[in-house]
This record gives sequence, C-alpha cells and structure tokens, in this order.
Amino acid sequence: MAKKLVVILGPTGVGKTDFSIGRALEAGSPVISCDSRQIYKEMSIGTAVPDEAQLAAVPHHFIRTRSVKDPYTAGDYERDALELIERLFAEGHETLVMTGGSMMYIDAVCNGLDNLPEVPLLLREQLMNCLESEGVEPLAEQLRDLDPETYSTIDRANGQRVVRALEVCIYTGVPFSSFKTGQSKKRDFEIEKIGLERPREELYDRINRRVDRMMEDGLVEEARRLIPYRDLPALQTVGYRELFRHFDGEYGLDKAVELIKRNSRHYAKRQLTWWRRDDSIRWISL
Repeated sequence: MAKKLVVILGPTGVGKTDFSIGRALEAGSPVISCDSRQIYKEMSIGTAVPDEAQLAAVPHHFIRTRSVKDPYTAGDYERDALELIERLFAEGHETLVMTGGSMMYIDAVCNGLDNLPEVPLLLREQLMNCLESEGVEPLAEQLRDLDPETYSTIDRANGQRVVRALEVCIYTGVPFSSFKTGQSKKRDFEIEKIGLERPREELYDRINRRVDRMMEDGLVEEARRLIPYRDLPALQTVGYRELFRHFDGEYGLDKAVELIKRNSRHYAKRQLTWWRRDDSIRWISL
C-alpha cells in the first residue's frame, strides 16, 4: 500500500485534538503535532496542549519538546518532521496522522518552503529591536504598505514572521509574496488534508469558553513565570502578549481576557482565510 500522511487542520478551538486522536487510533499511528507553540514546554496552558489523558491515548510527537529560549523556525520543523515521518514509515506504518493549526508548519511539510534571499544581519537586528520596543503593530502596518498580499494572510500576532516578511521587502525592494513560487516540493508519500469546521457562532463560543478554562487552569501564573522571556519570538503569541501588557498596567485583567478572546477569534478567521485557498482540503463539519 502507498504511504499516506493524513493532515488534520482547522481553526483554533475547532476540536482537532480529539478528532486526530480518533483517526490515529484507527490507523495505528502516533499523532504528529504541527503546532508552532505547543512544541514549547513552558507554554502548556496558553497553547491548549493536549491533557494527560489525551497524550496517553496515543504517542504524540513535537509536544513540549523545546524551550522558548531556543529559536525554532518553520524550516527547522520541515527538516525534523520529514525525518520523523521517514523513520515512522520505515518502521512499518502505512498511514500517519499529523494535526495542528500552524499554517506555515503545515505548508512546510506538505509543500516545502521557498528559497528566500538572505538579508543583512544588521537589518534584521534593527527590525527585531523595533519589535521588542514598540511591538508588532508598527511593523505589520509597514508590511501592509509594502506587501498587502502577505499582510492579508500572515499571522500578524507572530512578530518573527512579520519581521521575516518585512526584511525581505525592505532589502529586495519587492514584495515578500513575489518569492512564493507556488511550486510544491515532491514528497514520496501521499498527502490527504482534512479540514475541520463549525458554524461561526459555535466556533467563537468554543474559543471564548476555552479561554475561560485557561484562566481557571492558571494562565496568569504561567504568563507571569515567562516575563523574563517576553521579548522572545515564541512569546509573541495570543494569550501571553495581552497578559504581559496587563502586567505592565496598561489595563485590568478583565480587559486582558476580553482581548485574548477577541484576538483568538481573529486568529481563527485568518487561519480559515489561509486554508480556503487550498482546493486539496476536504472539509468536514463537526
């Protein structure tokens, strides 16, 4: 039989974890996480890492395996995930299950990353300094002016990705999106993409209730422990960014929770916008 990778994707809060565990049990497969934040061991609550029962149901890979102090890119994930996939197929698996909501990580595995130009280190340092001192918003606005196409699809809560796109625009003088060839790298296994969706109001309600559970589970305390690392790329993440500003005295805790819910809903909308362009996804309504 042909080797197959089943990729289960969908917006934050839609229910990918339980669905993927069910598919993994059917296939006799582990779950390969494709989440750019659940990979960090210090960020369990705010990233909705699977609970202990879910982790015990089937083996999971790329969950809480790295530290926020160690830089990790989509290119790193492409390399590591493909090595794991090759090893698991060699061990006798015919079908493997991958799941997550990180658009760039999924694209990296399924299509490969485009070869982007290297930019001067000084330019990157200047943009990262701006990110640390002023936040991602001014950089995102500059990206909107230089490359509206990338701005409309990029995860604007991810400062590292905004910087990467912006530095290419500035250094080359052409949009970051122009380097996207649209040509996929050939993989030696079949890829099946399953997208999960729910009615919008139901999805938004699930997101809101999940944020409430995170708060009950200790998200404030988790974010407080991460204050020393708040400027690292991994912490430019919905849930932590809003609480850091709360700790700075910009607004109260109730407002922080409201913003986490709002920004999580906005992120879900951007995820769906990104994936609606992919005709190879088979959508399933939950």
